Amino acid sequence: MNHLSRRRLSRLSRMRANRPSQACPGDLPQALTDPSAQARTGRPAQAHTERVPQVHTNPSSQDRDRQSARTDAPRRLPRRTFAPLLAATAALAVLLPLAACTPDPAGPAPESTDDGRPRSGTVRVLASSELADMEPLLEEARKATGITVRPTWTGTLDAVERLASGKADGTFDAVWLSSNDYLRLNPEAARRVTSETPLMTSPVALGVRPATVRRLGWDPERVSWAQVHRAVADGKLTYGMTDPKRSNSGFSALISVASGLSGAQAALTDADVRAATPKLKEFFAGQRLTSGSSGWLATAYTRRSTVDALINYESVLLSLNRDTGTSTGTSTEPAEPPADAGTDAEGRTGTGTDLTVIRPRDGVVTADYPLSTLTAAAPEAKDAVRALTEHLRSPAVQREITERTLRRPVVASARPAEPLSPEPRRELPFPGSRSVADGLLSAYEHQLRRPSRTVYVLDTSGSMKGKRLEQLKSALTGLTGDFRQREEVTLLPFGSSVKQVRTHTVDPADPAAGPAAIRADTAALTAEGNTAIYSSLAAAYDHLGPDTESAFTSIVLMTDGENTAGRSAADFTAFYRSLPPARQVTPVFPIVFGDSDRSELDRIAALTGGRLFDGTKEHGPGSLEGAFEEIRGYQ
Repeated sequence: MNHLSRRRLSRLSRMRANRPSQACPGDLPQALTDPSAQARTGRPAQAHTERVPQVHTNPSSQDRDRQSARTDAPRRLPRRTFAPLLAATAALAVLLPLAACTPDPAGPAPESTDDGRPRSGTVRVLASSELADMEPLLEEARKATGITVRPTWTGTLDAVERLASGKADGTFDAVWLSSNDYLRLNPEAARRVTSETPLMTSPVALGVRPATVRRLGWDPERVSWAQVHRAVADGKLTYGMTDPKRSNSGFSALISVASGLSGAQAALTDADVRAATPKLKEFFAGQRLTSGSSGWLATAYTRRSTVDALINYESVLLSLNRDTGTSTGTSTEPAEPPADAGTDAEGRTGTGTDLTVIRPRDGVVTADYPLSTLTAAAPEAKDAVRALTEHLRSPAVQREITERTLRRPVVASARPAEPLSPEPRRELPFPGSRSVADGLLSAYEHQLRRPSRTVYVLDTSGSMKGKRLEQLKSALTGLTGDFRQREEVTLLPFGSSVKQVRTHTVDPADPAAGPAAIRADTAALTAEGNTAIYSSLAAAYDHLGPDTESAFTSIVLMTDGENTAGRSAADFTAFYRSLPPARQVTPVFPIVFGDSDRSELDRIAALTGGRLFDGTKEHGPGSLEGAFEEIRGYQ
């Protein structure tokens, strides 16, 4: 063993010296590529490899073909380093069981005193928010390896921007996204990653109500993206998906649809996207739900019997079925609806989140969840990431992952969980450059999707005087740079009653005029009067009116206190329930701020199908500015 290998093992030994473990681990990790694994998962089992990321902003045809194939073959190490690393890996395979078999059992995780600083035996990970379902498995990994994972949840695009700007340097040891495809398109972000290892996979899929599958006459194993587009264009299929700019699953769904409808055989180009734009406009006209998170999207879907389908990762869709007690899976014989299932005027049946999960036969975009070590991480942290990766790729843990999360394993000896279809699917090509990916996102935001109509119900009562009003003005002013073209924004400030209603539209012909007018109205806000929350909410619903089909409608409520004037909570509940179903689909997104009553706001969100947001902190996530920004994913 060379000096480098001994140093790595020495660091791991010191890290585990006083680290207890409950039991000896079972199978050792399988770190060699196995063709049979690729047949089942669409990706080969991949050994952990060190690499210097190579980014091509203008890829050659060979590069594009390699991206299209998405075989994820192990990246070869230079010959001079390969033998020492094999020796280190072999020694580590001996060390891990010995460390795991120490007689002192692992106790509960230590009390959190997180100050963001590095700690021995702790890995600070910038992670996709959808991976929060891995927390129980990460706790088990801590008991088995002594390595504590300290995650910070985020979206893929935000994570890449954080890496590229250098803000992650010294703050994180690893990044764990649904995919590194977008990361690789950014040279500044890619150079900060020194190794990556896929841990599991899940393709983008379409979850459809069984009654809709029967109505369309679909064989779930034979459906193509072209068929899905035709059904949407004919008005026979509506769906929900998460916001591509703020959600990992939404971004992958956008790439899947664009790639599938473009017919591209290699990496997506600007020409491919332009050619597919007419079909993409037709397709996204059928989107009826948008969301910043998969969890809220599922909740909204259960309230909307007129929405036929969801586009999300296969694992998310199957988990919805499992968690709501259904088991439709990928069956070619969709289950009959229950006798008491309700139907709408179109004959659509609403049965909660009972979904037939379809992977279009012409291809999918697959998330492979690579755990990636950052170049700036300390040597001990890199060793910890390596040991954690090997633990998570061990056959026993891979079986746990697929059973619990319904993602697909990446090692040959772990079979996919029962609901997962064994039929392989072609991997659709990813954009060949960052400009194509960003251009597609911009086109979705400003041209392809339905526009938004939002009423901001703003508490400007007397208690908002001073700092609170300044915080509100600052947060709203900052938000104006994020409004989309064609978006309609209404400011409805209130005190003892509604003070005024000012509506502005972001005109594509003059996109700066609307935001400028909103900033002017924001600057003119003054604080006085009592707090008429419920009367103002009713006024917001009246302003939006009956048209909730042509746009994504929503109401944002910001208040720093309790209701002291106008309608009562009971009055508003009666008002809301008296609205026609088409108007009840508009959710209210309340923001907890100042002295507002969290439970009161939570009841408003629950009644209207919205979600509560926190704006109590001074800066960053959890601040008023952060809450306004987070809500953008739901508009």
